[in-house]
Amino acid sequence: MQIRTHKLALSAVGLLAVGMVTGLYAAENSRLIPPISTPNYRAIVAENQAAVVGIMATGRLTAAAAGDDNDPLSQLFPGLPQPGRSPHPRGIEHAQGSGFIVSPDGIVMTNAHVVDGAQTVIVKLSDHREFKAKVLGADRSSDIAVLKIDAHNLPTVQLGNSDQLGVGDYVLAIGEPFGLEETATAGIVSAKGRSLPGDGYVPFIQTDAAVNPGNSGGPLFDANGAVVGINAQIYSNSGGYQGVSFAIPINLAVQVKDQIVKTGKVAHARLGVQVQTLDQSLADSFKIKVPNGALVAKVEPDSAAERAGIKAGDVILKVNDTPIVDAGQLSARIGTAVPGDKASLEVWRDGKTMTLTATIGSAATLADANGSAADTSSRLGLALRPLNPQERSQAGVSGGLVVEDAEGHAADAGIQPGDVVLAVDGNPVNSVAQMRKMVGEHDKQVALLIQRGDNRLFVPVTLG
Repeated sequence: MQIRTHKLALSAVGLLAVGMVTGLYAAENSRLIPPISTPNYRAIVAENQAAVVGIMATGRLTAAAAGDDNDPLSQLFPGLPQPGRSPHPRGIEHAQGSGFIVSPDGIVMTNAHVVDGAQTVIVKLSDHREFKAKVLGADRSSDIAVLKIDAHNLPTVQLGNSDQLGVGDYVLAIGEPFGLEETATAGIVSAKGRSLPGDGYVPFIQTDAAVNPGNSGGPLFDANGAVVGINAQIYSNSGGYQGVSFAIPINLAVQVKDQIVKTGKVAHARLGVQVQTLDQSLADSFKIKVPNGALVAKVEPDSAAERAGIKAGDVILKVNDTPIVDAGQLSARIGTAVPGDKASLEVWRDGKTMTLTATIGSAATLADANGSAADTSSRLGLALRPLNPQERSQAGVSGGLVVEDAEGHAADAGIQPGDVVLAVDGNPVNSVAQMRKMVGEHDKQVALLIQRGDNRLFVPVTLG
């Protein structure tokens, strides 16, 4: 049975663990582990419950978006318009989620996928007051959305520091799983810096907190009652909680929120390299004792990496003194930077380390060997890059372009970050320049062959 990653369309929250360790001995060295007291979950809930909100997003559901139960294509990619169909209204679609208030004048944070495509968003407070919300901005790459309601003197949560969170720390969540208001669940931090398929930009916090549909967008609290994450996804082969859930670190979320509040949009950083994770064989080949780091397979021309002097075959070991264990960690670390930031890179080359300084670029303009793809991005609404060898192997394809961001016509057609564009009008595509040429030959619409997971479907996209 295939295990899938699910973004929770109905949001709520999960909480962390239990128990008091009264004194354990490590068998290998008989070291006494000092006792640890359980957090006061009751106090955390009492302090923050009023600042956690329910979110109802409503939009016009079309026949194409709803899909036909007898149509295998609609079951293949639910939510994507089907070729040859005109979307016709078929009712109203409702999605429920959770969120939390971060300022007394009505700024609310939640997941982007909770409000994606919504025509109306209602925020329900714990005292049952309801407010129509304005979506100030929603960033699909980080899955963060910021809402504004017309209210004042509201209770707020305290924002913590997710960088200080450690594996084994207690966490608590409050939200609305299955629409059940003010539900609290608990667990521990199971891992940090997780990179998920299609979400390489976000270094997820993994927990064993019970998170279910309705939890999306809800806060994850630490033992001190400060928000350290936003619950977003689960691993499940049933669609429900099975012991593994993922939260977006609050430090990243706040960075995105601040950009949205200030400008209404988000600028994502880009180094301009294709990287792969080292295994033992590659580490032996490059004479590295421990197979840690991100191996550079390609450097994009005129990118931040090229200007910094990075070369194919380099192994990036650290970014700003933070060790890089694998390729996913590099993507997450660069993704949390701001375009224009300086980054110190420790690189392994020719059997020794060296330090390079890069001025981080912007993902808004992507390039390949033949130059900028800004015109392709603006016409399609897609930010694209070629797959690296590891990604091609995982996807089971020989080429294609991975979607790093989707907006405009492409997003309206249902294309999402993490999708792989394999062909344009049936013609395989392997470079951004090739994509640009193919798109330039069309005036109104192109048909993109999209792979998502193990499924493929042609999706018509109107050109801007």
